[in-house]
Amino acid sequence: MKYIPFFTVFILLGYLPVHVAALEAPDTTGPVWQIQRIYEGRFSVSIPGELKLKTDTISAPLGRMAYHTYFYQPQEKNSDILVYMVSYCDYPEGALPADSLELIKAFFDATVEAAAAGVEGKVIYASDLDIQGYPGRIWRIQYLNDQAVIKTKACLAGNRYYAVQVVCYKEKSLHNSVDKFLDSFKLFSP
Repeated sequence: MKYIPFFTVFILLGYLPVHVAALEAPDTTGPVWQIQRIYEGRFSVSIPGELKLKTDTISAPLGRMAYHTYFYQPQEKNSDILVYMVSYCDYPEGALPADSLELIKAFFDATVEAAAAGVEGKVIYASDLDIQGYPGRIWRIQYLNDQAVIKTKACLAGNRYYAVQVVCYKEKSLHNSVDKFLDSFKLFSP
């Protein structure tokens, strides 16, 4: 198995457990998927394992921000998905005005471009979408000499940016677990 540099950082970092709020009925053809509610992040997601949290402080032109990443990395050697992730960060009040469609488009354009550059990959597709009434985008990046894929669904909910991501080998990128995870993401009020 080849080394995928994008997610190895997560292997080396400390983890904090997240409590599972509810379970779905077991799927007898594969792993048991769980609905996990992350109250601090105001979201829920269905996933075949327990999410762990890593929080980093990042420096940005708007100041220092906490970047929260919840992730699950299956331990099975032949897992279809390598990493499931939900990340979020809060921008300063007014930094991303919801009524400025041009600014939001520029934000997502820059985000997608930076994501591809960060893994020395190429954007295969990107499309705008609505996530529960919030502006969003979905995109796919192929990297590691086109052997690996990162599929991302992201949105801006007020001043909070969310990114829901799946990392897998290219031949597994159409596996039903990819969309099952991405489509299960739901926002809720505090």
